[in-house]
Amino acid sequence: MPIYDSVFYSRLLTETTLAFHIIFATIGVGVPVMIMLAELASIKRKDPYYALLARRWARGFVITVAIGVVTGTAIGLQLSLLWPKFMEIAGQAIALPLFLETFAFFIEAIFLGIYLYTWERLKPKHHLLLLVPVVIGSSASAFFITTVNAFMNTPQGFTLKDGLITNVQPILAMFNPSMPTKVAHVLSSAYMTSAFILAAIAAYSLLRKKGDTLYAKKALKLTVTAGLVFAITTAMIGDLSAKFLAHTQPEKLAAAEWHFETTKNAPLVLGGILTENNEVKYALKIPYALSILAGGTPGTEVKGLNDIPKDLRPPLYVHYFFDAMVAIGMFVIVVAICHMWYARKKSRKPYPRWLLAIIVVCGPLSMLGIQCGWFYAEVGRQPWILRGYMKVADAATTSQDVDTMLLLFCLLYIVLALTAVKVLSKLFRKNDVADELIALGIFGGRTKE
Repeated sequence: MPIYDSVFYSRLLTETTLAFHIIFATIGVGVPVMIMLAELASIKRKDPYYALLARRWARGFVITVAIGVVTGTAIGLQLSLLWPKFMEIAGQAIALPLFLETFAFFIEAIFLGIYLYTWERLKPKHHLLLLVPVVIGSSASAFFITTVNAFMNTPQGFTLKDGLITNVQPILAMFNPSMPTKVAHVLSSAYMTSAFILAAIAAYSLLRKKGDTLYAKKALKLTVTAGLVFAITTAMIGDLSAKFLAHTQPEKLAAAEWHFETTKNAPLVLGGILTENNEVKYALKIPYALSILAGGTPGTEVKGLNDIPKDLRPPLYVHYFFDAMVAIGMFVIVVAICHMWYARKKSRKPYPRWLLAIIVVCGPLSMLGIQCGWFYAEVGRQPWILRGYMKVADAATTSQDVDTMLLLFCLLYIVLALTAVKVLSKLFRKNDVADELIALGIFGGRTKE
C-alpha cells in the first residue's frame, strides 16, 4: 500500500488556493487605482465618458471583491490547518500584519459601500475623495500580506531556541529586508495587470464594434497608458529585486538562470532545456547580462548552484517561470508603446484589428505573468517555508485527509469561478453602454467612427 504524502497534498492545495486567489486579489488591488484615474480624468476634462468608465468598473469590482473575500478566508484557514508547525513558530511574529490586513480590508469595504451609494448625492470632487480610502485600503491589504511573504524569505525579529520562539519583535519582523522590493513589485504588477485586463475588455468591444466606440476608445487609451507606466515601473523594481536576490537568496537567482559555476561575466540564459548532466542546450545566452542584473556591472561575481548544497537548491524548473514572467512583461510594454504611437499618428482612423487582438491577449497574458511570478517566488524558496529555520517538509500537517480537502476546495473554486463569470456577464449585459450614455444625457448614446 503506497505511503500517504500529506506534504504533497498540502502543497498542492495551497498552490491551488493561491493561484485562484491571486486572480481576484490582483484585480482587487489594481482596479480601484484605475477607477480613481477615470474619475480624475472625468473631473479634469469634464468628460462624462470617463465618469461612466469609473461607474461601470466599480460595479464589476464589487463582484471580484466578494469572491476575493472567500478565497482570502480559505488561505487563512489553510495556514493553520495545513501548516500548523509553521504557524506555531512564526505565527507570533506575523500576527501583526495579518491583523492589520483585516483592518485595511474593513476600511476598503466601508468606504466602497459609501462610494457606490453616493454617485448622485455628492459633487464629483467630493465623491472622488471617498475613493481615496478604498485605494489605500486595497493597497494596504496587499502591503501587509506581502510583508508576511517577505518574512518567510528573510525572517527576522525573533529568537528560535530548542523549537521555542522568544524575543518576538513584530515591527522588525514585518519590516524585514525583503519587504521593500517585494511590496513594490507586488503593487506595481497588480496595477499593471488590472490596467491591461480593462484594456483587453475595451479592445474586445472595439473588435466587435459593440456599443459606443468612443467610450471604448477612451477606455483603451486610459488603460493602455496606465498599463505602460506601471509595466515600466514593474520592470525597474524587478531589476532591484534581482540585485537583492543576488545578495540574500543567491540560490533562487541561480536556479532561475541555470547558473551552476560561481563566476564573473555571467550570461543570462533564456529558454532552453537542461540535461541530466546540468548542461544547458538550445538556450539564448546574453553575455554578461546576469552579472549586470545581479550587481550592475559585467564584473559582478554571481554565485552558482554548485556552491550550494544539493538539498538546499530550489527546483530548477523555476527557470521557466522566471523566463515567462520577464517575457510577458517585455511583451506588454512593446504592445503598449505600439498602441500609443498608433493612437498619436492615426488618431482619426480606426484601430487595426491585429493591434486590438493583441491587446485583448495582453489581458490574460498579464495575469499569467502574475501567476508565473508568484510560482517563481514560492517554489524558488524551496525547500524552505521559513528560510534558514524551517523546511516545508517539517511544517506540514500529518493529517490523512488533505486529499479530501483538496477535492472540496477545488469544487468550491469551480463554483466561485462560474458564479463570477455569470454574474459579471449578466451585470454588464443588462446595463448597455449606449443606454447608460443616454441616461446620462449624452446625445445619441452611440458614436460612429
